[in-house]
Amino acid sequence: MDSPWGHGHRGPCVGNGKFPYAAQGMPDSDRVFSPGSTWRRWDPHIHAPGTILEDEFDGPDVWEEYLARIESATPTVVALGITDYWSLDLYEQVVAEKAKGRLPEVELLFANVELRLAVATGSGSAVNAHLLISPEDADHVAEARRFLSSLTFKAKREVYSCTRGDLVKLGRAHDKGAIEETAALRVGTTQFKTTATELREAIAASEWAQKNIVVAVAATTGSGTSGMKGDASMASTRQEIERLAGVIFSGTPSDRAFWLGDGKDSLADLREKYNGAKPCLHGSDAHKLERVCAPDKDRFTWIKGDPTFEALRQALIEPAARVYVGPSPPDGPLPYRVIRAIELRGADWCTPTRFDLNPGLVGIIGARGSGKTALVDLITTGAGSPGGP
Repeated sequence: MDSPWGHGHRGPCVGNGKFPYAAQGMPDSDRVFSPGSTWRRWDPHIHAPGTILEDEFDGPDVWEEYLARIESATPTVVALGITDYWSLDLYEQVVAEKAKGRLPEVELLFANVELRLAVATGSGSAVNAHLLISPEDADHVAEARRFLSSLTFKAKREVYSCTRGDLVKLGRAHDKGAIEETAALRVGTTQFKTTATELREAIAASEWAQKNIVVAVAATTGSGTSGMKGDASMASTRQEIERLAGVIFSGTPSDRAFWLGDGKDSLADLREKYNGAKPCLHGSDAHKLERVCAPDKDRFTWIKGDPTFEALRQALIEPAARVYVGPSPPDGPLPYRVIRAIELRGADWCTPTRFDLNPGLVGIIGARGSGKTALVDLITTGAGSPGGP
C-alpha cells in the first residue's frame, strides 16, 4: 500500500514473524497466517525506570517489577511506545530486555521521544510534542539521534544541539550547582525547547524523518494544546502545532469526536485548518509502577491491524476505522459502516421504496422471483462496488 508516509514502503515484519509476508517461500504447512485486521491493544506513551524527568519508579528491583506489570497487563498489550525526554536510551534498554526473552506478548516496540515546544499553556507549562519513531530501519536509533542533533536551542550566546553532551552542557550553564552529570542532564532537558516551525523544517529537510517519524501532540489543558485556548493571540500558533501533528494524544471522547469531524468542525474544516482528521491515541504515561499500562478510566488504545508500525501509518489514513479508545474494542462493525436501510428515489416500479436492514444481516432468504438478487444488486450499487454481487 502506497502512503505519503512511506512512498510505497512496507518495511519488514516487526515482532514474532507470524505474518503472511514474513512467510514467503515457506511450505504451506509451515506458514502461520495472521488473522488479519483485528483490534489489538497498544500503549503508545509509557515511560520506564530512569526516565529523565519526574521519575517516580522505585523499589528494590524496579526493572523486574516494571517488566512484570507489562507482561501481566489485562487486556494484553502488544505494542509499546517507550518514552523519554529528548532521548532513546530507555527505549534501547527495553529492547535489550525483549531480546533476553522478556515481554513475550509485546510484538512491537518503538521509541517515543517527548519534546518541549517553546510555547506555554495557560498554566505556564511548555506544550508537549512527541516523535513516534518506526523501528523498521535497522539503523533507526542512530538515525533518530542524528535527526535530534539537527534541533538547536540558543541560550547565553551559545547554541546547543539536542545531544546528551550538549544537554549536559546546557544544564551546567543554566545551573552552576548542577555539577553531577545526571543532575545537569535533567536541568538541560527542562531548558531545551524547539518550535513547531523548526521541527517542521527539520522533518522536511530529512527524507529519513519523513519516512520514519510520526509527530504527535498532547491535547490536554495542562501541557497540551487545549491549554492554549484561553489566549486568542495564540490561536494561529496552536493551529500550526496541531497541523504539524499526525496523531493527537488524548483519551477524551470529545477530543476524539472533534478530530474525526464529528464536533464543531466538519471534515472539510479539519482538512482546511489542520491538514485533515487525526487519530486520538492514549497511553498510560507511566512515571511510576502503579501507572504501568493502567491509564485513567481504562482508556486503552486499540488499533485495528497487525502489531506493526505500518498499522499506525494506516491509522493516520483511516482514523475512524482503525483507532478506538476505551475499555474494550468495538464489537462488530463500526456504526458508520453498517447499512441501515436501502431507499430508492424515482423508482415507481418498486414498492415499497425503503427497505430497513438488520445490522447483523448475513443472508437474504425468500422465494424465487421475490427480489433477492435485485436487493443484493441495490446494496452493491449503494456501497459503490461496480462489479456487482
